[in-house]
Amino acid sequence: MTIAADFSEETSEDGAITLRFSGDLSIAAIGDLPERLRDSCGEAQWLDLSEVGYMDTVGAWLIYRTASNWNAEIQGGDDEANRLIHAIGNVAPASDVRPDPPNPIIRILTDVGEATTIAFTTLTGLVGFFGAIMLAAFRLMLHPGRIRWNAVIQRFDVVGVRALGIIGLMSFLIGLVIAQQGAVQLRQFGAEVFTVNLVGRLTMRELGVLMTAIMVAGRSGSAFAAQIGTMKLTEEIDAMRTIGVSPVEALVLPRFIAAVLMMPLLGFFASVVAIIGGGLLSWVELDIPPATFFSRIREVVPLTDVYVGLVKAPVFGAIIAVTGCYQGMQVKGNAEDVGKRTTAAVVQAIFLVIVLDAFFAVFFTWIGWN
Repeated sequence: MTIAADFSEETSEDGAITLRFSGDLSIAAIGDLPERLRDSCGEAQWLDLSEVGYMDTVGAWLIYRTASNWNAEIQGGDDEANRLIHAIGNVAPASDVRPDPPNPIIRILTDVGEATTIAFTTLTGLVGFFGAIMLAAFRLMLHPGRIRWNAVIQRFDVVGVRALGIIGLMSFLIGLVIAQQGAVQLRQFGAEVFTVNLVGRLTMRELGVLMTAIMVAGRSGSAFAAQIGTMKLTEEIDAMRTIGVSPVEALVLPRFIAAVLMMPLLGFFASVVAIIGGGLLSWVELDIPPATFFSRIREVVPLTDVYVGLVKAPVFGAIIAVTGCYQGMQVKGNAEDVGKRTTAAVVQAIFLVIVLDAFFAVFFTWIGWN
């Protein structure tokens, strides 16, 4: 027969409070005992178990928690009760209910350190991955029959041909914006005619290739990471290695070749379309006829500006392809990692493109291609 659990308070002459438990401390008999304990005096020096009958793990946990919260001593329990309470104490987590807040300076330094470590690890991985691509390309040059031309041509279509629409629209609007803002500012000095110089040199030298690289990174770089990452997740890449097919030769090199060869063409196309957009706005707002505009473009845009764009474009394409494919190869665990790696591929590609563009700007100025 189960006896309901209960307790009584006794106060000694020196003011020490003893809680004397009785009945069965079990899940079936404990009832509202925890609530009544919380509503009691809240301080006791002794917990007496001499009148307790049967005790299970629930009762042992209640006694252990009460003793821990009040710093009370347990007395009067039999060997079985003491063994059970001791076992509960060994598995109880020794942690604060509310952990101390971390030091903000330590937390900031920790975050900075982790970010720095990740950045150097990623940079090292990208350099190593680029080396693996170069080795695979060298092997294919020795054995041209192993080149997958169908895959390369398909990547040409995906990276280049299907991107013409969005890149053309973006470049046309950029040309309009440059011409409009340049005309507004130069009109204050009566120098609206120099809008032609601004549109021509800025699009051919910088914005045409740079904005194209950013669009390709967001469009094709993310696709590279997502496609290869999904194949890594479904173990298709492991299956390719098992049958003796190199994933770098079959998956990475076609994308790398397509990005490197298509970027100069897309960059030049974007620059031309941006000039057309600037010419249209100059015709409408500045009354500069298209023939005069393009004649002026030929005079003010040196051939070195075209060379600058064509030199930077394949480097940007290589960066985008290497970053996208590398992040795809790092996917593991679950589908959430595919999204994280895809985002990382786009962010890293755009960051590296902008850093290299700044380097190229300094380098070309140093060699006299101003």
